[in-house]
Amino acid sequence: MVAYEFYWLDPTGGYQIIGVLPERRMNPERITQESIMNWGEKIFGRDLRAEDLFFVQVTLDQKTVRMFRPIPFSINYN
Repeated sequence: MVAYEFYWLDPTGGYQIIGVLPERRMNPERITQESIMNWGEKIFGRDLRAEDLFFVQVTLDQKTVRMFRPIPFSINYN
């Protein structure tokens, strides 16, 4: 299962995970970076600035409930 880990850019220069949202849409044409960010802003962005949020797509194994990140895993932000 595909999911998205949402992170908040900390003013001190780091980042913090704020939540994970599973992808449930069946139509892949509806899945865009903009739609994912809009979803994350609605759920997590109430008290945060939208430009301080970003996400990483991950895969969840439904049997073991383990999360697999892309390799190599790194978070880059400007």
